[in-house]
Amino acid sequence: MRKNIVAGNWKMNKSFSEAETLICDILDGLDKIEEPLADVVICPPALYLEMGVDLVRETPVGVGAQNMSQYASGAYTGEISGSMLQSMEVQYCILGHSERRKYFSETDAQLAQKVDSALANELIPIFCCGEELSEREADNHFNVVQSQIENALFHLAPEKFENVVIAYEPIWAIGTGVTASPEQAQEMHQFIRGFVAGKYGKAVADETSILYGGSCNAKNAKELFAKPDIDGGLIGGASLVAEDFLTIIKSF
Repeated sequence: MRKNIVAGNWKMNKSFSEAETLICDILDGLDKIEEPLADVVICPPALYLEMGVDLVRETPVGVGAQNMSQYASGAYTGEISGSMLQSMEVQYCILGHSERRKYFSETDAQLAQKVDSALANELIPIFCCGEELSEREADNHFNVVQSQIENALFHLAPEKFENVVIAYEPIWAIGTGVTASPEQAQEMHQFIRGFVAGKYGKAVADETSILYGGSCNAKNAKELFAKPDIDGGLIGGASLVAEDFLTIIKSF
């Protein structure tokens, strides 16, 4: 079912005590919102996942990992498997973030494996896609996003794909303070939904949540979320400040 989702990607930030305080502040703020119109997900560093799950228990807030291994188990030092995340009651996992692609050389083939592992362990993948500035300037942005989605997701059966959330994140807007205009974001989201419809049919596409990531903040979220094909945000820096994150959640 298509949902509005606001997911906070904390990246490599916060000490243990700071993370605990941030989660508690978010929960306190949510208690004051009568009926949030979006599902809320926090994605802290892996070290804090257990604490996050414990703190949000019996609340509507979900917890997600920022990455996971494509392997089920074995001699993969430093890696975390889908079954480990499932055993901790983690519900979501961000996959394919541009920083993982850039700094850790993740490929579409690896991401297809990670998506499979996530779904096999009943995790909801938040699959990221997006183009570099040079690719947009060359008018190649649609082809780039189409290729990323096709290579990593389109091997899935329809009943599996229905459990995937897509996050469009123009790489040139991540952490730069530059945001795609609402019109640019809507154009890409509409393209993605149409591309999904071509593969899986309109009914599946209409139920797919597509989030915007890329310097979405408390000031621009309302205008972005008003667009018909934008179903929320994958929030970076603004998710590290409880007041800003809560403002974004209230932007529907």
